[in-house]
Amino acid sequence: MGRVYDALKRAADQPSAANPDKSKNSSRRNGAGGLPPAAREIEEQLMAGSTILRPPDADYGSASTAHTAQAPAGSALPDGIASRAAGATLGAAGAARAAEFMSYTISAARVEPHLVAITQPRSAYNEQFRSLRTRVLQAGEHQQVRTIVITSVGIGEGKTLTSLNLSWLLAQTEGVRCLLIDSDLRAPCATHYLGIDTPLGLSEVLSGEVSLEQAIVRLEPSGLYLLPGGRARDDVAEMLSGPTYASVLKEARRMFDFVIIDAPPLGIFTDASVLIDKADGGLLVVRSGNTRYAIVDRLLDQLPRERMLGVVLNRADAVLDANSYYYQHRYYDRERRVIKGAEKDLRKQEEEVVVIN
Repeated sequence: MGRVYDALKRAADQPSAANPDKSKNSSRRNGAGGLPPAAREIEEQLMAGSTILRPPDADYGSASTAHTAQAPAGSALPDGIASRAAGATLGAAGAARAAEFMSYTISAARVEPHLVAITQPRSAYNEQFRSLRTRVLQAGEHQQVRTIVITSVGIGEGKTLTSLNLSWLLAQTEGVRCLLIDSDLRAPCATHYLGIDTPLGLSEVLSGEVSLEQAIVRLEPSGLYLLPGGRARDDVAEMLSGPTYASVLKEARRMFDFVIIDAPPLGIFTDASVLIDKADGGLLVVRSGNTRYAIVDRLLDQLPRERMLGVVLNRADAVLDANSYYYQHRYYDRERRVIKGAEKDLRKQEEEVVVIN
């Protein structure tokens, strides 16, 4: 093979007897090697088929860097350059956390007033939800409870408000990514309480119209992630108990630290019991003076006790002073300033008496 290559080179270097100037011109046109087209084609075929004929200064391609070369025309990537990450499969958590979601800024003036985590963040009522958040964080730390279903016995007992307030505070915790899923698909209302309008949600995800990442939105300034309910539907029990919802929940677990599920009322529909079986824990919201204890006992007997985290008593008769804590601090600060001022005046008077004497 080497002799063939040398023969081709010598033949190409010899000028033509009939027209030596033409041979020189041809060498200039054909490049530094001076090979005519036919000889160059033979050379390329020989070199492609043999590693012996490869020139010593030839670059060796690398499998790890080959996909960073110039992409063919029509590439969907910017500037026609194939990204090193194109087509790569990252770790599940890393890929999920890199996803970007549509963002909505929540205004306290537009939300439901009972969302005290937003409208009254310094109130004593919000401190009760902070206490609930602490319990949830402890359950997540000690019992590995990450997915929590929040339901109620009946309608109007405050399960959605509890879900929103708790989720908002969880999202404000340092290092915690929280997702709230509005799973009450017969009457989804989380976006209504927040004063926003989202066209897509869980209903569209379950029907296969959009992906989970396309339906999730980010709420500022807390950083809470929300999967809205979407359009209302009647086949809720069938959808929530199916494999599609199970896969959605599995993907949500990978993407977020805590997943709060706002479920339909437990005393009316069976959806909540199905969801509690799929989750790590559950909270039951009852309204003081409205929910009958006999019904609560009956429903708790039907649920897995090991997964029930507790019962949230809503709208209790106890009236909390919304500004008492912070007013008390301001009052004591003012009193301390008055006392210090009086002590200073007294010392000044004593000094004047000493000077006179």
